[in-house]
Amino acid sequence: MTSDVHAAGDNLTLRDYQLLAEKTDQVPEAGGGDTTSLMVPLLGLAGEAGSLLSEFKKWMRQGDIYRPFTDQVSEELGDILWYLSNIASKMNLDLDEIARENLAKLADRWGEAEKPQQSLFSTHYDQQFPEDEQLPRNFRADFRMVQASGRKKLSLTINGESSGDYLTDNAHADDGYRFHDCFHLAMAALLGWSPLVRHICRRKRKSVPDIDEVEDGARARITEEAISVLVYEFARDFSMFDGAESVEFDLLRTIKMMTRPYEVHDRTPKEWESVILKSYAVWRALIRNDGGCVTASADDELFEFSPIG
Repeated sequence: MTSDVHAAGDNLTLRDYQLLAEKTDQVPEAGGGDTTSLMVPLLGLAGEAGSLLSEFKKWMRQGDIYRPFTDQVSEELGDILWYLSNIASKMNLDLDEIARENLAKLADRWGEAEKPQQSLFSTHYDQQFPEDEQLPRNFRADFRMVQASGRKKLSLTINGESSGDYLTDNAHADDGYRFHDCFHLAMAALLGWSPLVRHICRRKRKSVPDIDEVEDGARARITEEAISVLVYEFARDFSMFDGAESVEFDLLRTIKMMTRPYEVHDRTPKEWESVILKSYAVWRALIRNDGGCVTASADDELFEFSPIG
């Protein structure tokens, strides 16, 4: 074993480590569905994590006079790595591949994407379609409260054209959901995707029946509405994202899962986060002012509120 480690030298990879560590396993798989061999490293991992916390507790209590701190942390992390490796081996997983996939996920979530020469919107989804089947690149949407059937309801116009029926919150309490088309408009402007806005603006891609049915059809619109409701329920627990600089990753991951069958699947969690935060900043302004004007420009990645003059 020692000679194997020395042979690996300075170029030791996670895969090398995993193969070498596997040779030291004292509880190998017994086969026949036996779970003991997996439970041992799982419990060991929990125990070593506890030991690591114990080292931090000593350091917090004693400060820099606790000299073994760095060495002890290094040892505990090494033990944690062994248990992680052992679990991976018993699950037929590759540590190298796990590391690559994790870095890819982190880059997808937090990394700075390269800025293209032109807006992503202009090169995605409907560029090759006739102009009357493309989502509007620039638009103004007016949210106005009006009296209708003896009640206050919301009227929405996009570039001066009515979006359809008047809207209410469809709730017992005034919770501002009547302005939720703000979120759909943000998706249209900032992601280049909104089957609902396509439907409202009569921009469905009828020239290609499969696209019209799958990407612009009822199921896609239902998915988009479901995302809107899901994000709103999260927003209610976080003050409508007021002051937020990020969005829970579980929410972003769920959105990615829901949009997997559609063309928008290539949008990153970072892009979805940006749409959510920008749209809810405008949404909060609409609620405060009981209406207003939303100006959007896909090419400038603009989505802004202003009072209706």
